[in-house]
This record gives sequence, C-alpha cells and structure tokens, in this order.
Amino acid sequence: MIKEKELVKEALEARKMAYTPYSHHKVGAALLTDEGVVFRGCNIENAAYTPSNCAERTAFFKAVSEGYTRFKAIAIVGGMDDAKELPFCPPCGVCRQVMAEFCDDDFKIILAKNENEIKVYTLPEILPMRFGPTNLS
Repeated sequence: MIKEKELVKEALEARKMAYTPYSHHKVGAALLTDEGVVFRGCNIENAAYTPSNCAERTAFFKAVSEGYTRFKAIAIVGGMDDAKELPFCPPCGVCRQVMAEFCDDDFKIILAKNENEIKVYTLPEILPMRFGPTNLS
C-alpha cells in the first residue's frame, strides 16, 4: 500500500493545479482507492462562488466517474498561494459528507503541512454521528 508521505507528495502536486484567482487559497488532495489507485484533486473557484469545488470532492468525483467507490485514505494540503509554510488544512463540512457517502470508519484523513508534518484522523473523528447510506436503509 502507498505510504502516507507518498500520498502527501501527490497532494502537494495536485495543489499546483488549483485555480484560485479570488481566495488565493490553494488546496490539493490525493485520494487512495482500495485497489491502490490514486486520484488527485485541486480546488477550482468560480466568480459566482457557489459553483466552486473543493480539492477533496474533485478527487472523489474523478474517482467515482472512473468506477471507483471504495477508498482507504485521502491526503489534504492547503494554504495561501504565497505561504512560506502551509498550515494543516482540514476538509470542509460538505467534503466530510461526501467522505461519509463512500468511506468506512477506518478511512484515513491525512492532513499535512509538508511530507514530514502529518496528522492522521479517521472519518468518525472528523465527522461524528455522520449521516450516511445506512441511515436510509
């Protein structure tokens, strides 16, 4: 399986593609499928704001559109485009809800400032009492 640092490297590469002419807050994500495939995502802004999309959801939607629906981990990096050091960048509530749709309790959310400063959380830790598919069965 791909290691956390390798997934963070992928997220850092994804961040380079972010389209953020308004906020200048660039985010990159790297999503690892159960099969070991990595999908990169970046945030994409829009002048109307509402049509904007987060890096995490971009990665999820790319993966799902290619037939992948089972995931092991996601690495997320983000911060202002001129930042000398990146802060830890947690996913927004909407992205957490997308994670709840596709991920089990052991899904790892890897937040990183760089390849060496990493925090790892599980889905229940960042979204307790989540609403998911089991609530509708």
